[in-house]
Amino acid sequence: MRTSGLDPAEAAAPIVLLADGQSVGSPDVTIAEEHDRLRRARAFAEPLLLGRHFDTGEDAQAHADGVASILESVGAAPSMRAAVYLVYAGDFLTEPEEVVTQAFGAPYASLVTHTRKLVQIQRNALDAWADLTDREAQARQLERVRKMLLAFSRDLRVVLLRLASRLQTLRHYAATKQPCPQALAREAQQVFAPLASRLGIWQIKWELEDLAFRFLQPDDYKRIARLLDEKRVEREARIEAARQRVLAALAHHGLKAQVQGRPKHIYSIWKKMQGKKLPFERVLDQRAMRVIVASVEDCYAALSRIHELWTPLPDEFDDYIARPKSNGYQSLHTVVLDDEARPLEIQIRTQAMHDHAESGVAAHWAYKEAGTRGYAGVSAAGDFEERVALARREVLQQLLAWERDLAGQGRDSPPPEAGAAGQGWFEDRIYVFTPQAAVIELPAGATPVDFAYLLHTDLGHRCRGARVDGVLVPLHTPLRSGQTIEVIAAKEGGPSLDWLNPQLGYLQSQRSRAKARAWFNARALNETITRGREAVDKLLAREGRTSVKLDDLAAQLGFRSAEALFEVVGKDEYSLRNIEALLRPAPAEVEPGLPPLRPSRGTPGRGSVLVVGVDSLLTQLAHCCRPAPPDGIGGYVTRGKGVAVHRLNCSNYRQLCARHPERTLPVTWDASGAAAGGATPERALYPVDVMVTASDRQALLRDISEVFAKEKVNMVGAQTRSVHGVAYMTFTVEVTDASRLSQVLRQVAAVPGVHDAKRK
Repeated sequence: MRTSGLDPAEAAAPIVLLADGQSVGSPDVTIAEEHDRLRRARAFAEPLLLGRHFDTGEDAQAHADGVASILESVGAAPSMRAAVYLVYAGDFLTEPEEVVTQAFGAPYASLVTHTRKLVQIQRNALDAWADLTDREAQARQLERVRKMLLAFSRDLRVVLLRLASRLQTLRHYAATKQPCPQALAREAQQVFAPLASRLGIWQIKWELEDLAFRFLQPDDYKRIARLLDEKRVEREARIEAARQRVLAALAHHGLKAQVQGRPKHIYSIWKKMQGKKLPFERVLDQRAMRVIVASVEDCYAALSRIHELWTPLPDEFDDYIARPKSNGYQSLHTVVLDDEARPLEIQIRTQAMHDHAESGVAAHWAYKEAGTRGYAGVSAAGDFEERVALARREVLQQLLAWERDLAGQGRDSPPPEAGAAGQGWFEDRIYVFTPQAAVIELPAGATPVDFAYLLHTDLGHRCRGARVDGVLVPLHTPLRSGQTIEVIAAKEGGPSLDWLNPQLGYLQSQRSRAKARAWFNARALNETITRGREAVDKLLAREGRTSVKLDDLAAQLGFRSAEALFEVVGKDEYSLRNIEALLRPAPAEVEPGLPPLRPSRGTPGRGSVLVVGVDSLLTQLAHCCRPAPPDGIGGYVTRGKGVAVHRLNCSNYRQLCARHPERTLPVTWDASGAAAGGATPERALYPVDVMVTASDRQALLRDISEVFAKEKVNMVGAQTRSVHGVAYMTFTVEVTDASRLSQVLRQVAAVPGVHDAKRK
């Protein structure tokens, strides 16, 4: 206990003030309205809780009242205490989130949901504390603690509710004198008390430690309690006398100060005895005082005055002002012998140092003189939201430090047979922050690129730089727990192939590597599909079938979509000849006795061709180039189909000649079938393809057809397609002489809208 205290509003730990700032309702709500909300919440929960019991045996209504009372003792606002009743009422509602939202608003419903989820996590894994030699149980427990950390990070009110709930449960077992389950007490001692310590909620921390110690080691607890009870009255009298003497001495030298005194709590005494191997009499800070002054200079002046009053112990002096602790703690510590040669520990610090020591890293949330915010008297100076985000980030830093405390405890505490299970606790994961103070869980060794991919796949693809705690760093920099990461991203783009090189260390997460690899795979697939599409389009243009629907063509070939066809064609896994065979209809059956092609010698007829030096050899005109007199032509011996006649400038013919020159033959037009002049019934007619490109418009096909009719050219086929307003047209016409085409093509080119007309 302390012989002098603070006003309850002033005594509230800043973590409590921050949770109140995060709490429900408008900042303009008056104290009366806050208390009315608390009364309504209790009235709402009472019918649901009355007569109910938790699995610990506690009466539900009494437990909720006890938790609300504990929160009140640490300075929580009525709105925060109102949430207690709604959380416990949620256990007995069918749809708690909807009901609480309608009755009290979404913020309360969110708190109810988060807290109930966390309670379920605890209940599912509580047995892990029952057997510290069970490695699998330990692993489950550690995973639960990790989930607790993330749950706490989402809503700081959950922290206070769970701490107060556990303390109330221990009080229940102490008051009813029932044996407390060892697992529950051990969890309170090893998880909840260190968490309360990290967050500066000392009232809860001390009581949790003492009650857990009482249930886990009852003999040691009773022994130290008896030693303290024997001297309680005189110890308190001595502390008060020493306090008054220090106040008077400092005032005599013009030093304004607050002086507080307290006895050390039971668990802290036992822990110091065990840690330093000391008997009870050698625990020098069983009695302690704290002196709070205005400035650092006054700290050293007060130290000098106190050393004048009593004899200091040289080995028990620590200057944490000149050399602060790693967590920022500052104070002067000295131990003196009073007039009866009894040790007395004295701490000397400024008000700012005291706030930091009492409230952890949350102390600098000095909300000053800008108006009240809620019951706890929190007020905002400057940009409130920015200050709250900063404060919240630092509280989360302490949550991470709490996790590291557990990791170290895990390595040191388990018995030998379970020692290996403690190795690596939490070392496989890190926790970092976004600029908005959201906690992100990553594998150990993760980089800024891993962080970006976890936030969003597209952000990972576009990541080009990163700031860690405000400093630009290379993208392969390993991150550490507690850092704040800001991603610098391009407006568009993709990952670098270097990221997939494990030796360069850009990506440590398997998930991130899979996302980057998927991006490159998708790009390669798109390139393959594009190549396949181009090949199929060229084939269709060559066959004059550009109007064919690609999806229908793919379905006829047995593919689920056109893209599937393009993919296998682009990979050279499917021959275009399969498409040609589908596009070209089978030749009509020829009556017996009629040759499909005319011989090279004999009666002149339509399409006769002479093969030089060879008699009675079948010939056919190639479809790819459609030769006609007086084109220069060449022959190629096919397998089973005689001689195919190509134009000499045909690309297919040139390729065939290069591969099989021995199968080429010289050919010429039959003079009787190639004479100049008008066509007669005896004159041979040759099909020729004409390609026309024009601006698409109505009646375009009619106007071009009229030109062919006027020039007395028979049109036997037409294929058209329009792409973005441009018409691509292929006409098959019959001519006796290819030289006649020049005049026809000039007439076609003169048609309005036609850009180009040429022979294929």
